[in-house]
Order: sequence, then structure tokens, then C-alpha cells
Amino acid sequence: MKFTILHKDSFSGARTGTIQTAHGEIKTPVFMPVGTAGTVKAVHQRELADDLKAQIILGNTYHLYLRPGIEILEKAGGLHNFMNWNRPILTDSGGYQVYSLSGIRKLTHEGALFSSHIDGSKHMFTPERTVDIQRVIGADIIMALDECTPFPCDHKTALKSLDLTHLWLKRGFEHFMNTTPHYDHGQAFFPIVQGSVFAELREISAREVCKYPADGYAIGGLSVGEPETSMYEMVKVVTDILPSDKPRYLMGVGTPVNLLESISMGVDMFDCVIPTRNGRNGMLFTRNGVMNMRNNKWKDDFSPIDPESSCFVDLQYSKAYLRHLIISKEILGAQIATLHNLSFYLWLMEETRNQIQAGNFNDWKNTMIKKLTIRL
Repeated sequence: MKFTILHKDSFSGARTGTIQTAHGEIKTPVFMPVGTAGTVKAVHQRELADDLKAQIILGNTYHLYLRPGIEILEKAGGLHNFMNWNRPILTDSGGYQVYSLSGIRKLTHEGALFSSHIDGSKHMFTPERTVDIQRVIGADIIMALDECTPFPCDHKTALKSLDLTHLWLKRGFEHFMNTTPHYDHGQAFFPIVQGSVFAELREISAREVCKYPADGYAIGGLSVGEPETSMYEMVKVVTDILPSDKPRYLMGVGTPVNLLESISMGVDMFDCVIPTRNGRNGMLFTRNGVMNMRNNKWKDDFSPIDPESSCFVDLQYSKAYLRHLIISKEILGAQIATLHNLSFYLWLMEETRNQIQAGNFNDWKNTMIKKLTIRL
């Protein structure tokens, strides 16, 4: 994997670049639609590629391991073949999902023992095992196994968790370096910075992951309930330390405003379920504010969903029709709203790249953030 920085903003840490992978080039900053189980919910792969022009999507090791299982994925020739997606894929190691199973998992130095949410069966994720699973999945970018701390947690708990994450990172990185890709394309490995909302621990973790000559670095454990101000503070601490010549990935974040603020601190990659999940619930993000399609005001508004968008659903369907579908819980409503939100997020990243290149990012960002907070 090769990362090249193309432009830097003069008034912030924002930058544009390219990540070259075996399955194509990724222009950064980039938003990765979440395809947890080998599908971005309610969206065809053809729509992702042709209509949305998504550059890369995210899959999840935990969910794919449990279903359909790595045996099926191996027979298919990897996730790219299985889901018919010939562009880059990143896989989360499953650490966050194990974290969410707090009542049915046990963490040790060896790894994470957990019960399947599907049938209750017992499984063990070790740092080595998650590398092996991601080798079989065949993602272009794979993640280290980490422990995500809840919010709030005390300093002692966060420190103990951080020690475990660093122990797992050492083993996972060594195993990655001592194994080869399962298919005929290379894979990159990203360590993950943890440390909850304690600046001291975030600094320790950032300096620790820098000891590993990885292809990129991730920031995890944020957007788990902490105040936005704390999230931004932690991002700034970490981006000031991580190598400037490697991509930085802020995991699980976030709202359009979160993305723009984080880009200004030097973050290059994002993923989040907000555009898809909120879309299915009738919340639409636009460049002029947020629309709640359940509101009665849209009941007889027959204008296009978003005339400023280039996405076909925004121009072909009316606000009144989409509201009707959402209220009626019709599947098409979820599809339209999801396509709209993903289109907006990907437009936002494209426009961000354009503004950085033109030298206007900081002023444009501040204006855009004001618009994004408006409730239409």
C-alpha cells in the first residue's frame, strides 16, 4: 500500500492524498460506507460503484466470521469475489463488536472469549486469529485486535485496557509480518490507538503504535458516548504524534460536522453507520441542513428530495413520496434515504478535497458547519 500526500491546507491540518491498493486508488479524505456483513444495507453493489462512486467499503471480521463463516468466504475466493465488489475493502478486527458484548465475553492476555449473538456458541479471538481471519476475508486493509473502553471509565480501567491493546498489537503485528496474503493481492495492517478520553494515555498509545512500521494508523475508542469536545481533544493529541506521511483513520466517526472538524486536524479516513442507519429512520443530511422526513411539513411537498444533489433518487422522487414511504415502513423508503445520505457523505468528501486543493478549506468548512446544524 502506498500513501501519497497531494495538497496541504495552509490554515489547518487538512490534506488530500491517494492510497494505492491492489484493488484500486483511494482519494483522501475518504468516507467508507459500512458493509458490516458483506453488504451496505439497502444498497446494491452496482449503486455503490456506479451511482455513489464509493471508493472503498468496510466489512467486519466478527460478523463475517460468524456468518457466512470463513470456510464459505475461502471457497468464494474472498469477500471481494463473494459480494462481487472489485474495489478496496477495509475490515475492522471485531474488537468493537466484542466490546459491545460486555455481558457475554471475557478478556484475557490470550484474547477475547465471547458468545455468538446468533446461537450462543463460544469463540476465541486472539490477535493472531483475527489476522488469519482477515487474511481469508481478503480485505485490502486489515486492523489490529484491540479493546475498546466504554465511556465513562476511570483512569485505572483505561490504563489496564491500553496495556492489553498494546500486548495484542505486538502479537498481531508479528503474526502479520510472519504470514502471507491468502490470495494474490497484498494487504496492509493498521494498529489502533486507544486510551479513552485521557490525553496522557492517548499520547502513550500514539507513541507506542508509531514503533510499528505500519502502512497506516487508526484512532479507536471514540464516538462511544463521550462529549464531542473530548473527542476532538483526543483526535488532536493523537494526530499531532502519528506520522504525517501515513494515512490516519478515525474509526466509527461520525456526523458530517465531526468529519469536517477531524479533517482539519489531519484525519484522512472515516467510517460510520450514521448515514445508513439514520437514513432508514427518515433523517436526511443535506448541504443546507438536516431533514426529518417524518415531519408533517413534507406531507404535500412534491418538490424533489434534494435538487442540489446529483444522486438519481434525489431528483426522481419527491419529499412527499419519500415521507409516505418512510411513514408506511416501505423498504423502498429505506433504500432511497440510504442512497441519499451516502451520496451526501461522499459528496462532502469530494468537495472537501476540492476546497483543500483550492486553498479555501478553512473558510468553506466554517460556513458548511453552520449550514449542517440547521434543522429544515
